[in-house]
Amino acid sequence: MDEARVGQKGRSGHRWWMRGQRPAGRCDGRFQSAYIFAAVEPQTGSAFGLVLPRVSTEAMSLFLAQFAATLEPDTQAVVVLDGAGWHIAKDLRVPDAVTLVRLPAYSPELNPVERIWLYLRERFLSARVFPDYEA
Repeated sequence: MDEARVGQKGRSGHRWWMRGQRPAGRCDGRFQSAYIFAAVEPQTGSAFGLVLPRVSTEAMSLFLAQFAATLEPDTQAVVVLDGAGWHIAKDLRVPDAVTLVRLPAYSPELNPVERIWLYLRERFLSARVFPDYEA
């Protein structure tokens, strides 16, 4: 499980172009963004995602509640996540069907969702200008 910021001021992409010239591209000065919360089961590829306006303990609790609602009855999900502040907050509400397992510090390579963020940013989320926040 992890979350990623998606918005008008994302990271820049790279492309091959002729030396000494700049490639044509879109530019937008707005700063609005949203956050994609996602959980993925690497073995089957099944995934659950939720787009929220900000990251916080409340948002994380909402994500876990929505995720737990998708589980089959009598199923226990083990969710691997990093040590972000909203993942370890004392007032985080964790459903009974979910067990949180935290990764060691500074080890994003152990979280399979990080590869999904890279894939989405490279192919679908970079060099895009969205007309408004809802888009």
